[in-house]
Amino acid sequence: MAKIPKNLSDKAMVAGFKEQKTFETMFLDAEEEETVAKPKPKSKEKEDLSTAFFTKELQEKIGKILLEIKLELYKEGIVDYDIKVAREGKRIVLSAVPIKKKANK
Repeated sequence: MAKIPKNLSDKAMVAGFKEQKTFETMFLDAEEEETVAKPKPKSKEKEDLSTAFFTKELQEKIGKILLEIKLELYKEGIVDYDIKVAREGKRIVLSAVPIKKKANK
């Protein structure tokens, strides 16, 4: 009888082992192949209304402009500000308004 080596890893113990096909394993293999072969249809993610109308290009343009405004305000010494959104007819106006600090009493 052959001596069994000690301190082998799991991978080393089962190296070269081939499972024999049986009636039970044939069906298990077929099920695994079906689940791997058939990609699941991608479900449509619910669009958030706040970003539903923005394309990637539009988001990028607005982001760049907001960054420019942030840099201009920083150069003026304004760090704390809020962006107000207003509608004027068919226009949407974003304006940066400095936040006034309340005096502590």
